[in-house]
Amino acid sequence: MKNLEQTIAKAFLQMAEGLETGSFGAKPKIALTGMGSEHGEKNAMEAALMAARKGVDVYYIGTLEAEGVTTVHVADEDEGHRKMEEMVDKGEVDGAVTMHFPFPIGVSTVGRVVTPARGREMFVATTTGTSSADRIEGMIKNAIYGIITAKAAGIQDPTVGILNVDGARQTEMALNQLKEGGYQFSWATSARADGGAVLRGNDVLQGTPDVLVCDSLTGNVLIKMLSAYSTGGSFEAAGYGYGPGIGKGYHKLIHIISRASGAPLIANALVYAADMVRGKVFDVADKEFAAAEKAGLDKILAARKAASKPAEAEEEVKAPPAEPCTASIPGIEVMDLEDAAKALWKAGIYAETGMGCTGPLVMMSEANHAKALEILKKAGYVG
Repeated sequence: MKNLEQTIAKAFLQMAEGLETGSFGAKPKIALTGMGSEHGEKNAMEAALMAARKGVDVYYIGTLEAEGVTTVHVADEDEGHRKMEEMVDKGEVDGAVTMHFPFPIGVSTVGRVVTPARGREMFVATTTGTSSADRIEGMIKNAIYGIITAKAAGIQDPTVGILNVDGARQTEMALNQLKEGGYQFSWATSARADGGAVLRGNDVLQGTPDVLVCDSLTGNVLIKMLSAYSTGGSFEAAGYGYGPGIGKGYHKLIHIISRASGAPLIANALVYAADMVRGKVFDVADKEFAAAEKAGLDKILAARKAASKPAEAEEEVKAPPAEPCTASIPGIEVMDLEDAAKALWKAGIYAETGMGCTGPLVMMSEANHAKALEILKKAGYVG
């Protein structure tokens, strides 16, 4: 009888939580690294408690404890980051929210903001990471990444607009080719009198599209401004953060926030991550990438590369045998990243490209680090 009463009580509690949070069933398990914030651990724990009240099972990685949140104790920020990766890799949590993460090239994050003019939510594609070393190719991919994320968040037919930055028109032409090939999406229309899918600053403030496409460096500036425009910049108070890393075949749910992010934003980032779990973001991604490829994405990107290459044939360089890359060299222009890696391959050094919290990286073994730095300096890739 006692067990029956406990079961009934638990069922009613779950129903009450579902009515309050709008979600039913198992709560998504989301880790949060709390150390390293400019606002201290208390700020991060406050966010964890806020998200827990909204139906997220939060695993707080740090030194603080609170009722309603599971604490995973670590000694410092580095240990916390390693623990977060371990928990995600082992499936102990469904995803994580953290302040930095070295996404591979091809993966970038889709931010989510609340625009100031009309209070509309808008997805900014993308805000950190690099979808491609080629600017236009990256923006084409960013459009797909944004559509994936918006659909996982529950928007069945998200509208897409392109910010009026360098490459916007070429991106629009490529996406129209994709659309003609059968990839389904809807263009947004600018609120300005001349309309069109290439959007102005006014559209950013109003939240004209569901998905705003831009390069990740511009997106990074936008997300910071839209998150902290009311606080003077030192405390990011609004929106959901820089978002999850999205890319073809990438199935690790890592959401990015800033060291300047305040508790309200971090709490929203945890909810955003939970939304991606409930919306099965990686199932959506696999489906969207398959649809885009069926519509000719690979051919469109290949044609772009062919058009941008010089007439003379490029030298083919093959990578040496792979080895663990535990060292890295930052400070390389993103457009030169692949060429820098190939320069090391020519010298017999295995290298990979990536994106850290400070920008693009070329990664190699610790044993080859000094030699690689010398080669890249001589070739003019780093100062």
